[in-house]
Amino acid sequence: MSTHKNTHESALPHSTITEVLPDVFFVTGTRKWDFMEMNWQFSRNMTIVREGNKLTLFNAVRLSDEGLAELDALGDVVNVVQVGGLHGVDDAFYLDRYNATYWAQPGAGQEGVPVDRELVVGGELPISNAEIFSFKTTKVPECIFRIDRDGGILIACDSLQNYVKPDEFFSEESTKVMTDMGFFQPANVGLVWMQAAEPGAEDFERLSKVSFSHVLCGHGEPVVNGASDAYAATFKRLFGV
Repeated sequence: MSTHKNTHESALPHSTITEVLPDVFFVTGTRKWDFMEMNWQFSRNMTIVREGNKLTLFNAVRLSDEGLAELDALGDVVNVVQVGGLHGVDDAFYLDRYNATYWAQPGAGQEGVPVDRELVVGGELPISNAEIFSFKTTKVPECIFRIDRDGGILIACDSLQNYVKPDEFFSEESTKVMTDMGFFQPANVGLVWMQAAEPGAEDFERLSKVSFSHVLCGHGEPVVNGASDAYAATFKRLFGV
């Protein structure tokens, strides 16, 4: 593994790291994005899974020096996982800082950042007692991790979201636009992701058969307990499955 970039994007405001389930941690940060002639600012999340003293980062969000100290207190970062093809701007920062192993789906990863291990169904994974659900119909690579703990934990990126309300990491302009667009619906499927990825109903029919109790998404609050029923209602509403 080599140095991927000489410079990285600066850390933006973020929350403290919270343990939402045993050895599963969550932090919410800021994303700024110039898209469709608008300056967007909204929140995004990183999930951290600990096994022994080893940490695996999902949907990486660069942390401040104080946040990195919190992270280092949890253990040693050994893996960085790109779950969805639309995320990954901070992957190289963690790969360079920790000399970590980079995992991504075939055709995914970040430009100029070599993938060390490919994520494929039935293949090697960065954590034990896990499996991946891979979307087959989408134009953008996307998968969901299922960890066989506590009744089943899903780690998603953009496909599953849980924006209940705007948080402190939103700008006023983005809050208004995203409210008007209907982003703030619990246990939802990502609206921009659906436009970019164009998923087919058959993917969500398969996903509806996966057993889980909790969902940690790239956007929105953690769904702890009762997640399966909440998302089943969304899949039926959007895809009729």
